[in-house]
Amino acid sequence: MSKFLFTDNDWTFARIDAVTEAIAAIAAEELQLDTYPNQLEIISAEQMLDAYASIGLPVYYAHWSFGKQRAIESGQYRRGEMGLAYELVINSNPCISYLMEENTMTMQTLVIAHAAYGHNAFFKNNVFFQQWTDAEGILDYLEFAQRYIAHCEERYGIDAVTDVLDAAHAISRNGVDRARRPRQLSARAEEQRREEREHYLQQQLSEIWRTLPPRSVDRPADPAVFPPSPQENLLYFIEKNAPHLEGWKREILRIVRKIAQYLYPQGQTKIMNEGFACFVHYHILHSLHARGLITDGTLLEFYASHTAVTFQPDFDDPRYSGINPYALGFAMFQDIKRICLAPTGEDHRWFPFAGDPDWRKHIHFAMREFRDESFVLQYLSPKVMRDLHLFALSNDPSATTYQVSAIHDDHGYRYLRQTLAQQIAESTRPPDIQIVSVDRWGDRHLRLRQMDNQPLAQDEAQRTLSFVHSLWGYDVHLDMEDLSLREPFTS
Repeated sequence: MSKFLFTDNDWTFARIDAVTEAIAAIAAEELQLDTYPNQLEIISAEQMLDAYASIGLPVYYAHWSFGKQRAIESGQYRRGEMGLAYELVINSNPCISYLMEENTMTMQTLVIAHAAYGHNAFFKNNVFFQQWTDAEGILDYLEFAQRYIAHCEERYGIDAVTDVLDAAHAISRNGVDRARRPRQLSARAEEQRREEREHYLQQQLSEIWRTLPPRSVDRPADPAVFPPSPQENLLYFIEKNAPHLEGWKREILRIVRKIAQYLYPQGQTKIMNEGFACFVHYHILHSLHARGLITDGTLLEFYASHTAVTFQPDFDDPRYSGINPYALGFAMFQDIKRICLAPTGEDHRWFPFAGDPDWRKHIHFAMREFRDESFVLQYLSPKVMRDLHLFALSNDPSATTYQVSAIHDDHGYRYLRQTLAQQIAESTRPPDIQIVSVDRWGDRHLRLRQMDNQPLAQDEAQRTLSFVHSLWGYDVHLDMEDLSLREPFTS
């Protein structure tokens, strides 16, 4: 009797159950993965487009930008200009994985291994996700957010709610705490504390602003500095301190801020998360074949899909659009295993763990303890740099040509690794705009300052400042080199 889990490519729920059971055994026995319970859902292409529009979240509040994105991607999909992901996975407990009903059985096997065990284990164990997200509470919180914003639309009007959401979305990337762990999400606690929070905030604001003299009175010679130190979380500061912002608007800012915080680690670990998931599915599919549970044809179909996902075009290839995070992450995790099992002299010079046969220990440590920037600094090897043909360009704005400042050779390895890590960090970081002062004794204007040298698009910066002004209620100033952006927005 055949041991094969399937021999043709039509999926059924019974086959998916059997494949999931076999994958779970390999994940536990061979990879020793610790995962959340899995919830697999089969969805159509239309439902996948809906999920795209809501940033992959299963429940989300309504906003025009999601509908716009849905219309754009739907049109591109129907014209054949884009494909859809084979799966979508949610960082929640239980971990929810969406599988496309158009997938073949081979693809369902691949994406179960990739999402339900690779991404799932990463979500549960990576320290960044552990510290900054709440897999237990996110689904309930999303339902609370959806209910609350729908209630606000009924009570205050769709246009008024849309204006607040537009402004909050404009600065949501500057509404994340990067230096302290956020509180855990709890829909029940949010419901219970909302009225209490509004009452407390009103008292706090009264205390902040009650001793202000009339605007015509001269300000004191030495006014107290407020805030006492620069504030990087713009949404939090405005939510807590805007003088005349209604309570329901503050709650919407809080919702946008909480969801932005939940999504923050995903942007910081894209290379690692996808690379680890690819490493897991690659191991599991080969193990299924070695155990005689899938056919040679299934393995060949897997190779075609896996190779397409992890392909890295060279810089002069028309298909090149930057470094493929799947390619880089998978290559690095595979390389850690190789360095443990078959190290070279070069590996021994670069990595103290070279030659340790317990490769699982080092794979798990790398998966748990790093994010993309530090992962590259710690584990990018000369071999991977050579395999991917990495080189660095020096871009002098005053020069008419680029200069190749390092290539994948003995002189360039460390510089390449540091440069790539810096590039990854900068690409995932929004401009560092912080609140440095509020003119409490005068016209109550809010002063922002750019703390880094990221270039800002003039038009976009002006629009964003106008959004900040709409929330704060008074003039807003931005200090930076370009003096044309120093002009305040006035009500």
